[in-house]
Amino acid sequence: MSSEPSCHRYPMAALIRFTLLGLYLALVLPLPLLAPEPLQLPLLLASIAGLVLVLAITSERVELDAQGLRVGHPSWCAWLLRRGWQLPWSRITALTPVTTSQGGRVYYVRSAATQGGGSGASWLLPQRVARFDDFLERFSIATGLPTKGISRISPPWTYQLLALLSALLLVGEILALTLRPV
Repeated sequence: MSSEPSCHRYPMAALIRFTLLGLYLALVLPLPLLAPEPLQLPLLLASIAGLVLVLAITSERVELDAQGLRVGHPSWCAWLLRRGWQLPWSRITALTPVTTSQGGRVYYVRSAATQGGGSGASWLLPQRVARFDDFLERFSIATGLPTKGISRISPPWTYQLLALLSALLLVGEILALTLRPV
């Protein structure tokens, strides 16, 4: 990932990232404490490994610069996830909408065929990034493709509700663990 001054970075939106981290903690935090003693250490280690994995997955970022679009992870976790991709602006030919099974809409970035005669490919347009409107505007300017009408994959209220439920679950677990008899 480039660090040029003209590079625009878009990490995962904070609401989405911290909601997913909070949900993970709410689901996993009590397990090592409630497990039988022989399982406590293995569960604690597995919980920490899982937290690192969730942190890695939610650290995905998008970068736009004069050359093109890059999607990937920071170097501390890129070796593990290897899901990144990059595409020069000149190869981007279209955005294709696809309806999800939950009724949402995702968009695929389509690319031109390679010089070797291969067919074009497609990649999922990032829709969970911070400053999404700025990202779409810069994408549209660089590609000439219209982005009007493209929205996030999920409305913010879904993550707000999930964040509230995760926080309530965490508070309830902390209260239950502190008030339980020894």
